[in-house]
Amino acid sequence: MNNLDVCLSPALIPLYNVEDYIVVIVDIFRATSSICYGIENGATAIIPVSQVEECAAYAEKGLDYLLAAERDGKVVEGFDFGNSPFSYAKDKVAGKTIVLTTTNGTHALHLSRGAKKIVIGSFLNLTSLCNWLKAQNDNILLVCAGWKNNFNLEDTLFAGAVVNQLQGLNYKPDDAAIAANDLYQIGKHDINGYLKKTSHSERLKKLGIEKDIEFCLHVDLTTAIPVLDGERLVRLI
Repeated sequence: MNNLDVCLSPALIPLYNVEDYIVVIVDIFRATSSICYGIENGATAIIPVSQVEECAAYAEKGLDYLLAAERDGKVVEGFDFGNSPFSYAKDKVAGKTIVLTTTNGTHALHLSRGAKKIVIGSFLNLTSLCNWLKAQNDNILLVCAGWKNNFNLEDTLFAGAVVNQLQGLNYKPDDAAIAANDLYQIGKHDINGYLKKTSHSERLKKLGIEKDIEFCLHVDLTTAIPVLDGERLVRLI
């Protein structure tokens, strides 16, 4: 029996022995959705970094990187774009390497670096991700990026969607996984409507980017699973 655990905030990652898990990083609004979309659309790789300064430093390496930086939902001044999924369309990213830093998602990823394997999850690649996880026969830790180390609803609801697809198989869910699945059962018939109440949704609405929210909640728009290979996120399948 494998463990199926949900980490509700990056602040809780030290409570887990991540080296015992395949870790799925979840940042629905918007980092992991954009990463999945970018890799699906032919980006060669996405390099996640923690700090804006690290991202900026790649401009000095003399290579043709696209630099993406987001803080508090906004594109950081001086960078090519942020983490809106519409910035990761095929005509912009195909054949490109992107260096990305975000408020929450890249932070959660860096805290999880000791894991057996790190993959990226979103509603966009939900079924593809779950089918791959089922084939691994390993412990799974779903890490919710949250908002500045606090719990958030959208990442937890997605974790519940994964738990829902894996339940009844060779997994033992922890209490957080059970709770996440319970939330998913409440919201699954109208995910967009259910998540309109979230604080992050309100933040993005104030920035006038409601279309980003709707896009990030499309289920199975992509099949690509981004996986961390060294310092780079590349396409697993």
